[in-house]
Amino acid sequence: MSEDVINSAIASGKQQMNSSIDHLKSELTKIRTGKASTNMLDSIKVDYYGTPTQLSQVANLSTPDSKTISIQPWEKSMLGPIEQAIFGANLGLTPMNDGEFVRITIPPITEDRRKDLVKMSKSLGEDCKVSIRNERQKVMNTIKAEVKNGYPEDAGKKKESQVQSLVNGFGDTIGQLIEAKEKDIMTV
Repeated sequence: MSEDVINSAIASGKQQMNSSIDHLKSELTKIRTGKASTNMLDSIKVDYYGTPTQLSQVANLSTPDSKTISIQPWEKSMLGPIEQAIFGANLGLTPMNDGEFVRITIPPITEDRRKDLVKMSKSLGEDCKVSIRNERQKVMNTIKAEVKNGYPEDAGKKKESQVQSLVNGFGDTIGQLIEAKEKDIMTV
């Protein structure tokens, strides 16, 4: 019985840690690196006949080159609302409407801004590590409680080291993600 409770706690903890990593990845894609990416517009919702709708569901998004995002709405009447939504999202991007497409030219990032973006990504990585450590603590508490309730102590220690190695693996993954993002940001 205790074994099932512990294994369930470990599985649940691992799932929560994976979702923390997924959240980190999605947050990192929102950080501008000076290169055009349609991911930068993922959070934008457009007023589509009174309904807030994802930009990608009302237009075709593409990056013709590394400094430009091109947005081609499926209906020409959506050009204005798309432009307003981009301004309203406060991303520091200026959309240009030519009657067919909305184009966004990505401005170059200053050195100071790059350093701020690196700090921001490191902060996101730290938040993710804290989330994973909190999850580890919950699982460890479950293991300790089960040991108190009669689960063998040496088996409990093995489970604890299994959890710790899991956490170490996630920590390494976070480090790699942040390092890659930092490199991406600092590359001019």
